[in-house]
Amino acid sequence: MGAYNSDMDPTSDTDRTLADWMAGYRRAWESNDPDDIRALFTEDAQYRTEPYAQPWRGQDEILESWLEAKDEPGDTTFQWAPLVVTPEIAVVEATTVYIAERTYSNLWVIRFAPDGRAREFTEWWMKQPD
Repeated sequence: MGAYNSDMDPTSDTDRTLADWMAGYRRAWESNDPDDIRALFTEDAQYRTEPYAQPWRGQDEILESWLEAKDEPGDTTFQWAPLVVTPEIAVVEATTVYIAERTYSNLWVIRFAPDGRAREFTEWWMKQPD
Protein backbone atom coordinates (compact mmCIF):
# COMPACT_ATOMS: atom_id res chain seq x y z
CA MET A 1 0.00 0.00 0.00
CA GLY A 2 0.99 3.64 -0.13
CA ALA A 3 3.04 5.03 2.68
CA TYR A 4 1.65 7.82 4.83
CA ASN A 5 4.19 10.62 5.05
CA SER A 6 5.32 11.12 8.64
CA ASP A 7 5.98 14.83 8.02
CA MET A 8 2.25 15.41 7.67
CA ASP A 9 0.16 16.58 10.60
CA PRO A 10 -2.67 14.09 11.23
CA THR A 11 -4.56 16.77 13.19
CA SER A 12 -4.58 19.15 10.22
CA ASP A 13 -7.78 18.94 8.17
CA THR A 14 -5.81 19.77 5.01
CA ASP A 15 -3.18 17.07 5.59
CA ARG A 16 -5.85 14.56 6.62
CA THR A 17 -7.83 15.26 3.42
CA LEU A 18 -4.78 14.47 1.31
CA ALA A 19 -3.80 11.41 3.36
CA ASP A 20 -7.35 10.04 3.20
CA TRP A 21 -7.56 10.69 -0.56
CA MET A 22 -4.20 9.01 -1.19
CA ALA A 23 -5.23 6.00 0.91
CA GLY A 24 -8.47 5.82 -1.06
CA TYR A 25 -6.61 6.06 -4.37
CA ARG A 26 -4.28 3.26 -3.38
CA ARG A 27 -7.24 1.16 -2.20
CA ALA A 28 -8.94 1.72 -5.57
CA TRP A 29 -5.69 0.96 -7.42
CA GLU A 30 -5.40 -2.37 -5.63
CA SER A 31 -9.08 -3.34 -5.70
CA ASN A 32 -10.29 -1.92 -9.03
CA ASP A 33 -13.65 -1.80 -7.26
CA PRO A 34 -16.03 0.63 -9.00
CA ASP A 35 -17.24 2.04 -5.67
CA ASP A 36 -13.67 2.70 -4.52
CA ILE A 37 -12.87 4.46 -7.80
CA ARG A 38 -16.05 6.56 -7.86
CA ALA A 39 -15.51 7.63 -4.23
CA LEU A 40 -12.36 9.51 -5.25
CA PHE A 41 -13.87 11.84 -7.84
CA THR A 42 -16.70 14.35 -8.15
CA GLU A 43 -19.42 13.55 -10.67
CA ASP A 44 -17.91 16.04 -13.15
CA ALA A 45 -14.22 15.39 -12.38
CA GLN A 46 -11.48 15.42 -14.99
CA TYR A 47 -8.66 12.86 -14.87
CA ARG A 48 -5.59 13.37 -17.03
CA THR A 49 -3.16 10.47 -17.35
CA GLU A 50 -0.60 12.92 -18.77
CA PRO A 51 -0.58 16.72 -18.53
CA TYR A 52 -1.63 17.31 -22.12
CA ALA A 53 -3.78 14.23 -22.59
CA GLN A 54 -7.47 14.54 -23.28
CA PRO A 55 -9.05 14.09 -19.85
CA TRP A 56 -11.39 11.36 -18.82
CA ARG A 57 -14.52 13.36 -17.91
CA GLY A 58 -16.99 12.44 -15.20
CA GLN A 59 -17.17 9.41 -12.94
CA ASP A 60 -18.50 7.08 -15.64
CA GLU A 61 -15.67 7.77 -18.10
CA ILE A 62 -13.08 7.74 -15.31
CA LEU A 63 -14.35 4.36 -14.14
CA GLU A 64 -14.49 2.87 -17.64
CA SER A 65 -11.02 4.15 -18.61
CA TRP A 66 -9.49 3.16 -15.26
CA LEU A 67 -10.74 -0.41 -15.65
CA GLU A 68 -9.49 -0.60 -19.25
CA ALA A 69 -5.97 0.34 -18.08
CA LYS A 70 -6.06 -1.29 -14.65
CA ASP A 71 -3.13 -2.80 -12.85
CA GLU A 72 -3.67 -6.11 -11.12
CA PRO A 73 -3.70 -6.20 -7.32
CA GLY A 74 -0.21 -6.73 -5.92
CA ASP A 75 1.57 -5.63 -9.11
CA THR A 76 2.98 -2.45 -7.54
CA THR A 77 4.49 -0.84 -4.51
CA PHE A 78 3.99 2.87 -4.01
CA GLN A 79 5.63 5.53 -1.85
CA TRP A 80 4.57 9.18 -1.79
CA ALA A 81 5.27 12.51 -0.15
CA PRO A 82 3.43 15.82 -0.38
CA LEU A 83 5.22 18.76 -1.96
CA VAL A 84 2.35 21.26 -1.64
CA VAL A 85 -0.88 20.90 0.33
CA THR A 86 -3.65 23.47 0.59
CA PRO A 87 -7.39 22.95 1.07
CA GLU A 88 -7.86 23.30 -2.72
CA ILE A 89 -4.79 21.62 -4.23
CA ALA A 90 -2.10 19.07 -3.48
CA VAL A 91 1.06 18.24 -5.38
CA VAL A 92 2.47 14.81 -4.60
CA GLU A 93 5.80 13.26 -5.52
CA ALA A 94 5.77 9.47 -5.68
CA THR A 95 7.55 6.36 -6.82
CA THR A 96 5.72 3.40 -8.30
CA VAL A 97 7.53 0.09 -8.60
CA TYR A 98 5.95 -2.52 -10.84
CA ILE A 99 7.25 -5.70 -9.24
CA ALA A 100 8.06 -7.61 -12.43
CA GLU A 101 8.89 -4.74 -14.75
CA ARG A 102 9.82 -1.14 -14.08
CA THR A 103 9.98 1.83 -11.75
CA TYR A 104 8.38 5.23 -12.34
CA SER A 105 8.75 8.63 -10.76
CA ASN A 106 5.38 10.35 -10.46
CA LEU A 107 4.16 13.86 -9.91
CA TRP A 108 0.44 14.23 -9.20
CA VAL A 109 -1.63 17.39 -9.04
CA ILE A 110 -4.94 16.94 -7.25
CA ARG A 111 -7.54 19.73 -7.15
CA PHE A 112 -10.01 19.09 -4.38
CA ALA A 113 -13.70 19.83 -4.15
CA PRO A 114 -14.89 21.05 -0.72
CA ASP A 115 -15.97 17.49 0.18
CA GLY A 116 -12.43 16.10 -0.26
CA ARG A 117 -13.01 14.35 -3.57
CA ALA A 118 -10.89 15.27 -6.59
CA ARG A 119 -12.45 17.56 -9.16
CA GLU A 120 -9.27 17.42 -11.26
CA PHE A 121 -6.41 14.94 -11.24
CA THR A 122 -3.31 15.15 -13.44
CA GLU A 123 -0.38 12.78 -13.36
CA TRP A 124 3.11 13.00 -14.76
CA TRP A 125 4.97 9.70 -14.87
CA MET A 126 8.55 9.13 -15.95
CA LYS A 127 10.21 5.77 -16.33
CA GLN A 128 13.39 5.57 -14.29
CA PRO A 129 16.51 4.31 -16.05
CA ASP A 130 17.20 0.60 -15.73
